[in-house]
Amino acid sequence: MQLIRKKAYARAGLIGNPSDGYGGKTLALVVRNFAADVVLYEWDRIEVVFSENDQTRFESVDELVRDVQLHGYYGGIRLVKATIKKFVEYCRRGGHRLHDRNFSVRYETNIPRCVGMAGSSAIITATLRCLMEFYGIEIPKQVLPSLVLSVEMNELGIAAGLQDRVVQAYEGLVYMDFASEKMHKQNGLLCGEYEPLDANLLPPLYLAFGLDEGEPTERLHGDLRTRFEQGDAKVRDAMGRFAELTVEARDVLLAGETVTPGVTDRLGPLLDENFDLRRSICDLPPGQIRMIETARAAGASAKFAGSGGAIIGTCEDEATFERLRTDLGELGCEVLRPIIEP
Repeated sequence: MQLIRKKAYARAGLIGNPSDGYGGKTLALVVRNFAADVVLYEWDRIEVVFSENDQTRFESVDELVRDVQLHGYYGGIRLVKATIKKFVEYCRRGGHRLHDRNFSVRYETNIPRCVGMAGSSAIITATLRCLMEFYGIEIPKQVLPSLVLSVEMNELGIAAGLQDRVVQAYEGLVYMDFASEKMHKQNGLLCGEYEPLDANLLPPLYLAFGLDEGEPTERLHGDLRTRFEQGDAKVRDAMGRFAELTVEARDVLLAGETVTPGVTDRLGPLLDENFDLRRSICDLPPGQIRMIETARAAGASAKFAGSGGAIIGTCEDEATFERLRTDLGELGCEVLRPIIEP
């Protein structure tokens, strides 16, 4: 019996976010500490198996309400079902014949939910990798993120950008350019320009997240999208500056101007500016701001790793890292060193 297992990892936006949905530029990295794991095997019918992440038992009505507010009514099952549908449509549109064997598919994930670490797109990416192998269909790496995004935006109505899906497709550290002149159609889907970078160029980083500070990504991005489309000058100017910060960060990395003995960290201030700019255009939850201020007070740089609930920054030494673990731990946060390469 054919059995296929594929993974897709959590991700952290290093700089430039949230400009990926607005013609901007970003740098992002995978976080191999957490992953979505999808298993697909031949079966007598098509079956999508419930995961322990699709919670159906609760300690109280308040716990049920909180779960629905954060995760909707369908958990990860809707992601898997929507992925299968879009994959079939993609194949038929491209003239690919699919064999008639059926399968059962299930997923597991330990990616913290609703803290901006791309848990939903990881489930979709891993599911697509299983389907590609099961049916013998090759989807170009540059196209895969756009197909993942179409599952979320077109099928499920989730507001999102390409950044998360790109870095989960390429893995490692990736520079992305979504400027209008760089966007192009491939296999019927709109793609940007993507450049994998050597993750060894990065200085020591930390990642922290607080599950109590998470909220659905749509709450932030929905408001920003409306203001951007209405021509809000402050939002549009900020998106342009996010892109500039990304180019500056890429130049710093390629020039080797990151943390080495006796060298000043030039990346950290760029990350700080990214957050400060974001704060100027968004009404951010006090708890998430407290995480940033606590990390900076401990001696690290800090910005959101995604839509909120997780932060990332440079952290020069182990003494600073231990302060982060202590101080952020008092806020109920987990602090770790992100694993980027195998």
